Amino acid sequence: MTHTIIVENLRKIKKAVPLVESRLKVKIKFGKGGQIFILGEEFNAFLVDKILRAVDFGFDIEDAMLLREEGFILEFINMKEHTRRKNLEDVRARVIGTDGKAKRTIEELSGCVIAISGNHMGVIVHADHLDSVIQAIISLIQGAKHGNVFAYLEKQNAVRRHIDKDDLGLKIDDSEFEGV
Repeated sequence: MTHTIIVENLRKIKKAVPLVESRLKVKIKFGKGGQIFILGEEFNAFLVDKILRAVDFGFDIEDAMLLREEGFILEFINMKEHTRRKNLEDVRARVIGTDGKAKRTIEELSGCVIAISGNHMGVIVHADHLDSVIQAIISLIQGAKHGNVFAYLEKQNAVRRHIDKDDLGLKIDDSEFEGV
């Protein structure tokens, strides 16, 4: 099965190809005008498509490889859609923070990886954390205080820890059956 994508940053993609080919058992060939042909099983070609789009956007190859793991998603946010401010440099600076501290804190609290390219942000995150991470980033873009955003993410993590995913509410207290 052949899958075709078009990328902009061929140099970065070419560096990533050997690792991608070996880990996902596909063959990648280059065409004209940034075309890339992916030969392999359909599911692996789909994963390679996502991984190469992430690398093309600006993610490191190791971060992009997270997309191989079950439940991880690549999501993009256009900053212009969430603010009326004309100076998007200030908006980017709010999300990144001093020396990257705000971005790093969001990544640590949610287990995600964030890349920023122009007026777009890319996020690789587990599906369980997707909504809270997107909401946190949009809140920062719209001018929310950093402390409030971090507190929101911490609260979301606490809520997730208390919910047992395997518990369907059907557990029975074993002490009821002791004399039976």
